[in-house]
Amino acid sequence: MSDISPASRLEGAVARRRGAKAVSFFEFWPGFVFYAPVVVFWIFQALRHRSLTLPALTNPRIEAGGICGESKNDILDLAGPEARRWISPYVGITTQAHAGPADLIMAEAAMAEAGLSYPVVAKPDMSCNGCGVRLVETSAALGRYLAAFPRATRLQLQALATDEGEAGIFYIREPGAAKGRITSVTLKYAPIVTGDGRSRIRDLIAADDRLNAVSHLLLEKLGAEAARVPAAGERVRLVFVGNHCRGSTFKDGRHLITPELTARIDAIARDIPEFHFGRFDLRFASTNALRRGEGFSIIEVNGAGSEATHIWDPETSIIEAYRTQFFHYGAAFRIGAVLRAQGVKRYGAWRLLRAWQRQKALMALYPSND
Repeated sequence: MSDISPASRLEGAVARRRGAKAVSFFEFWPGFVFYAPVVVFWIFQALRHRSLTLPALTNPRIEAGGICGESKNDILDLAGPEARRWISPYVGITTQAHAGPADLIMAEAAMAEAGLSYPVVAKPDMSCNGCGVRLVETSAALGRYLAAFPRATRLQLQALATDEGEAGIFYIREPGAAKGRITSVTLKYAPIVTGDGRSRIRDLIAADDRLNAVSHLLLEKLGAEAARVPAAGERVRLVFVGNHCRGSTFKDGRHLITPELTARIDAIARDIPEFHFGRFDLRFASTNALRRGEGFSIIEVNGAGSEATHIWDPETSIIEAYRTQFFHYGAAFRIGAVLRAQGVKRYGAWRLLRAWQRQKALMALYPSND
């Protein structure tokens, strides 16, 4: 893949015109169908290791190892000085017990103390799949977001990383190993259309194979905006959250793995205490810089509940997808077993269930995402 530039964000569309698949046949299967073999594999591993929740030990300093119920702020707060210089600046806040102007006053004071200015990305402290994430460009917009947010609940305000490239890098380090390794790189392309001065946004979506295939996701979110006619040359980003189930295109980026990138990610991961298994989501300036382990900002660190998301590349076979899933979840069980043997306290199944229920309940209350 060539270095990313403003024009190359259309690379996915160009590739499709050359005959590549727009959507894999399993990409939008219901979750209970696609993950059924993964559940069977998990149960097999649980019987083998005599623990259903062993992966919750993979990152002992993170709630449930990052399977669910973890705090985004707490994870980033663990970062030492080496890791922190690669993380996009952020601040964690908690909404007041009662809605009112105090929320905005408190939030903007926290932003000022952290050196943040608009635009910022507002995101729930406990969430997944981009739920509740919104780009906030003005004080009024932040006030509306906070007013819609659950009471006495934590969230995060983070500086907007403006680099064009977006990627997810999966990292694994066996306990006691001198070095970790990158096992997956996913390049993420947000759904974008370019206006011709005549066509509505919905018509531009219909003219693109990939976007038309996920139009049910995009049009519902766009609402009346779908009828707007963008000016010639105007590029319209249809969603903000880089998630394949919300319309983004994911491409396998493992060809970008180099010794330099591996060394950089390893140094960052080792500066997060007891972090062994998870995915770094980041924005980057160019693929050449990323290969050198330079020019990127981490926007989120995910633990044991994260995926090696290159499996959602439309060109990935279902055999490769399951092979990848089994490899990573197998590694999570192996790491958990080693840490259990070293004395890390077990994480009970009921405790994990309660964490999942708490997260699910909160996600139902968050404002809609961009």
